[in-house]
Amino acid sequence: MLQQQPDRFLRLNEVLRRTSLSRATLYRKIQKGTFPKQVRIATRCAGWRESAVNEWMHNPIFYHVDDVR
Repeated sequence: MLQQQPDRFLRLNEVLRRTSLSRATLYRKIQKGTFPKQVRIATRCAGWRESAVNEWMHNPIFYHVDDVR
């Protein structure tokens, strides 16, 4: 029986490395809703769900954040 791996959180530098986006472009895409939003991990710490980043990477041109998710 296959167990599903828990979703990891990626920090900013890892997201930038994986996506090859600049920091400014990444935050611009978040504002437009064309890149996943960060998730608050702690008081002064945020990251991205690895599954959300992977979903974006499969189809970056047509990706759009759905508020219904």
